[in-house]
Amino acid sequence: MDGRTGWRAGIAALLCGIGMLWLPARADDDIGLNARLLAAARAGDAAGVRATLQQGAAVDARNRIGDTALLTASKRGLTEMARTLVEHGANVSQANVQGVTPLMAAAFGGYEEIVAMLLVRHPDLTATDRVNKSAMVYAAGEGHAGVVRQLLDAGVDVNATYGNGLTALMWAAGYDRADTVRLLLAKGARQDLRDNRGLTAREIAEQVHASKVASLLDAPR
Repeated sequence: MDGRTGWRAGIAALLCGIGMLWLPARADDDIGLNARLLAAARAGDAAGVRATLQQGAAVDARNRIGDTALLTASKRGLTEMARTLVEHGANVSQANVQGVTPLMAAAFGGYEEIVAMLLVRHPDLTATDRVNKSAMVYAAGEGHAGVVRQLLDAGVDVNATYGNGLTALMWAAGYDRADTVRLLLAKGARQDLRDNRGLTAREIAEQVHASKVASLLDAPR
């Protein structure tokens, strides 16, 4: 191999690794297929994702930050693409390097259809990312009451505590998510629980001037 050939091969390998080079599909070209799958997912190209899977791309291939095509679809609310990937056996609990799973991503975005199809595949409901947030924490903090209901119906404990002793009710209270607070209370969320600072959900709401929520919660005794 001369120097020019070696240089070209090195550049091609680098571009494939970051998903910038689209190579013709070949049976022995798994790396190229995987790069094309991830590129199609980033582009929102559901047909491209389906085509690369049919050609043999690994459904759980990951990019440099650990995102799979399913995680990309879950982040962006791409329901058709997510369905294709799940039907092809994508790992619904596969986290990226930050510990974020498809369920967390869909919960953060409030994408109820994607959450529903993930829950059917029994993802890890207790998983937390590197900042100790779970799918429930993201849904409650963002005020996605529909997703909160889905997670509770799937078996998440309404009074589970997460990082710093915070509950879903506390997260919703801290961001003045009145509808979510009403739902959590109806589902049995305890108002007397305190975080690691000793604050209740109402005290957290008062501290951040979340007036709508504070009026829904009992004053501490």
